[in-house]
Amino acid sequence: MTQGLAAETWRMATKMPVDSPEGKIFSKFAELVDEHTNGELTIQVFPNEQLGKEDAVLEQLQAGIVQIYAEGFGYMRKWAPDLSWVSPAFVFDDYDHWVRFMDTDLVQGWFETAAEKSGVAPLGNPTEVLRGPYRVMASNVPITSLDDIAGLKLRMHPDKLAIATWDHLGAEVLTLPWTEVYQSISKSIVEAVNSPVSLVESMRFNEVAPYITRHDEYWQSIGFMMNVKAYDALPDDVREGLLKAYELTGDFSKETLDAATQESLDRMEAAGITYTVVDTKPFVEKMADFYEGMEQAGELPDGYLEAVAASRAAK
Repeated sequence: MTQGLAAETWRMATKMPVDSPEGKIFSKFAELVDEHTNGELTIQVFPNEQLGKEDAVLEQLQAGIVQIYAEGFGYMRKWAPDLSWVSPAFVFDDYDHWVRFMDTDLVQGWFETAAEKSGVAPLGNPTEVLRGPYRVMASNVPITSLDDIAGLKLRMHPDKLAIATWDHLGAEVLTLPWTEVYQSISKSIVEAVNSPVSLVESMRFNEVAPYITRHDEYWQSIGFMMNVKAYDALPDDVREGLLKAYELTGDFSKETLDAATQESLDRMEAAGITYTVVDTKPFVEKMADFYEGMEQAGELPDGYLEAVAASRAAK
């Protein structure tokens, strides 16, 4: 490593508590950066929104007061609106298809647009650190196929595309705050909710919705959004160490989330839930004409469906 330079400290903002699965991933990242830069770069993690809400942190990130913000890449859509389309529902056949799509010139171009406007870019491969690690539906009735979605009273957040998606799939969509889901299912106001599998137990959804169905609605990653000037100012070997630490953090995140997910599912199954993995192919096929209609109406980014198809063909 470079000798004779003063050690540098980067501030990393997150929403998550230190003891949460994601919080542990961020702590591991800080350890790995220290190790792989020989202490020349220190990551100081600020959990629990200590540095402010999204807009405030993004401003600090642009200004270089914060060097890394670990959250969903959707927040970068303020600089490149097409980044809203990195995780749509039932577009991709599986996780690998999504990863290939995220590596296309189209998506990389969106990130470059955001970086040019904001000075903020992803650290390393944007799919490296998975979030979720996958999506499920918690319901008080069995869901074993697409047919079971017909007429299902499904809680949804107030997002037009999400509502239109599940309406197209046949559900009866009701918008409710996340914090009202438990009570709403217990009173049969709604019958189901979509969630990252990692949040089902902590939200106690399994107590009122004993059917947990993995449907892989969409894939998400935790974006390590960084200040580009700060990154470019690092010596080459420190940058290499930082990237190596990030890559190893990705491996750690998969191990940590997979283990935590399995432990949670084991506990919930012991308490009486029924866990099912549904075939998502019919969901993807049914949504295809929906997205084609959006393309014809000019509501999708240019070249979007072509990039989806090309990354599918790359198998």
